[in-house]
Amino acid sequence: MNHKLEVDPRARGLIFDIDGTICDTMPVHYIAWRDTAKEYGIDFTIPLFESVTGMPALETCQLLKEKFNKDFDPEEFTRIKELRYEENIHKVKPVEPVVELIHKYHGKLPMACGTGGYKRLAWMALEKAGVKDCFEHLVSAEDVKKHKPDPETFLIAASLIRIKPTDCQVFEDGKLGLQAAEAAGMITTDVTKYYEVTIGREV
Repeated sequence: MNHKLEVDPRARGLIFDIDGTICDTMPVHYIAWRDTAKEYGIDFTIPLFESVTGMPALETCQLLKEKFNKDFDPEEFTRIKELRYEENIHKVKPVEPVVELIHKYHGKLPMACGTGGYKRLAWMALEKAGVKDCFEHLVSAEDVKKHKPDPETFLIAASLIRIKPTDCQVFEDGKLGLQAAEAAGMITTDVTKYYEVTIGREV
């Protein structure tokens, strides 16, 4: 495992995913998903969680409804899951190599966040990681029509910081997010190579 996360020399702007990238929220998200899904008779496994990482919660709930042939209100499922997550957000820890890099380049390179999460909870996670003041721009699930792996999230983020997509470096942990960054023509960095991933671990 590499321990030194670097900015690519070609990068003129930096874009960060949040969940699993800036903040190690995955254990908290996973437990919220697992416990809520159990109430609906769904076995929410770790591989299933990994396959939907980066997808907005409502979209994930709709997928679960179809995949498991269940009759439930996806919006109600989402509300319960997100409430469970928020109740345990105090357990979220920063991803240190990424947080260090953000502080190092704050004020030196333009930066934005591009997340599949909801805006209010995303800002809460950034505050928990101690980097909320480093970002003016955050593109969330509410801001796009097409979610990751579509590049729209990152393309909007690039436009907000006024940097060409090809000159942006994206820091991501999820397959869908990395695909989105590649589709946008951006420099991609998989941050899971720089810290111990804790998906599925109890917190």
